[in-house]
Amino acid sequence: MAAAALTREGGEDAFRRLFRFYRQRDASDLRGVVDFSAPGGQVFRSQLSISSVSDQDAYRAGLQPVSQWKAYGLSGYPGFIFIPNPFLPGCQRHWVKQCLKVYPEKPSVCNLDLHMAPEDTADLWGQSKEQLRRKGSSKCAPRSLLEKLRWVTLGYHYNWDTKKYSANHHTPFPSDLAFLSEQVAAACGFRGFQAQAGILNYYHFDSSLGIHVDESELDHSRPLLSFSFGQSSIFLLGGLKREEAPTAMFAHSGHIMVMSGFSRLLYHAVPRVLPHPEGTALPSCLEQAPPSDLPVGSVIQHSSDEDWQVCAKYLQTSRINMTVRQVLAEGQRFPEESGTNGKGQAASEDSYHENNKAKRHKPNTV
Repeated sequence: MAAAALTREGGEDAFRRLFRFYRQRDASDLRGVVDFSAPGGQVFRSQLSISSVSDQDAYRAGLQPVSQWKAYGLSGYPGFIFIPNPFLPGCQRHWVKQCLKVYPEKPSVCNLDLHMAPEDTADLWGQSKEQLRRKGSSKCAPRSLLEKLRWVTLGYHYNWDTKKYSANHHTPFPSDLAFLSEQVAAACGFRGFQAQAGILNYYHFDSSLGIHVDESELDHSRPLLSFSFGQSSIFLLGGLKREEAPTAMFAHSGHIMVMSGFSRLLYHAVPRVLPHPEGTALPSCLEQAPPSDLPVGSVIQHSSDEDWQVCAKYLQTSRINMTVRQVLAEGQRFPEESGTNGKGQAASEDSYHENNKAKRHKPNTV
């Protein structure tokens, strides 16, 4: 049955039906997937708060001036904002390198901590870079630790067992990612946004992200920001109930999604990762190096050719997504909890992600 027909069907768990349709490796009917490079239909232009971000601060974050961004909304999804690649040429590289080399470093938490000793996950980049650089096209080659990375948590560390954050499981949030997030939030009308928690997701062509709602943050008045890099994906945005059929859209490298207001607590998922539409190993937006004359105070750092070769090899079959949230409102505190130390992680690393190899272990959150 075509995706359009499935979308028209309501009833019990319409979201799951569409998820399964797009999850199929041989699914060929992508005509119903919204492509923001050619907006139309339910897509409309969305206004940004241009005066809230100076051109200098945008440049410091590796972004074009906000006046040059394009932003779109979707009919039926108030508060959802889609921004196609507002990054300056070459500046996506910084965030890719941070997600692979810097952000997984301790004291951050990752899925590998569930079954490896702390000393074995202390330097994922150092243990993986040579293996990744030499990696060929053979699917039989053993995967590096970086290729086994599924998620990393930053700031207030999300507890996958309790689905909560806590005051006593917190590490400093990366200052460069906080600055980027503050500029994007301000441009979307959310001045004063505080980046307090982040979840980095690492996808391969056999990966997906289960159907869920991001509701664990105590302050839902602030937006959720999502940044995509590398290969493309299909993103499903649904309603307040899983009985409502979702809208499918493409997310390409550099694209930013902002979920706020009504759209902040909607069901969403990533059923499929797929090659970017240009047909080359990497999107062209990742082929350029950052400009040599970065402004004073820029959070963007130049990557060495050696480091970028590792990142590029990884991205040929992978996608990275950064989601950033504000957990607490100004002056708000976590409620007192008894009987927990806040440091539990996940009963299974597959409770959030799904992949072909995990079919024998059914995820418990979708």
